[in-house]
Amino acid sequence: MPSDETNEATRRAWRELGFFCGRDAAAKEWRIVGSVKGLWKFAAEIRSYASNPVNDRLSEYTHFGPAMNLELGTSHQTEITEQWIGGPLVELLRLATLIERSAQANVVGKRIALRANFSPMAPYELILDVRDDAFDPASADSIY
Repeated sequence: MPSDETNEATRRAWRELGFFCGRDAAAKEWRIVGSVKGLWKFAAEIRSYASNPVNDRLSEYTHFGPAMNLELGTSHQTEITEQWIGGPLVELLRLATLIERSAQANVVGKRIALRANFSPMAPYELILDVRDDAFDPASADSIY
């Protein structure tokens, strides 16, 4: 069982990240949970990765979250799997824009599915769970 210090460090890391990301293996979904601002931070992280030419090599990747459970990486084609969200850098930039356009104040309380617009044949769905501005990303850690 993790110590109180470890639990607090994990909560702090989610808050600094600005969003929560978790995988529901039974539903085959990645859920990105956050306020509009937090989800835009997720998009900014994707944009930052995809804008770095160093990441243009296949199989380059980065991790998200204190558990480092979600990877974002470079692959030949768009994909959402139990391990990662991948694709060519230009497609990852398109995903960042799709997230920014989808996560708006008028959709707070909604769950937005992105697989059909990013990687229709992917085995996993990518869900944006849009919460209000007061949302604490650390509170979602118990969802899974």
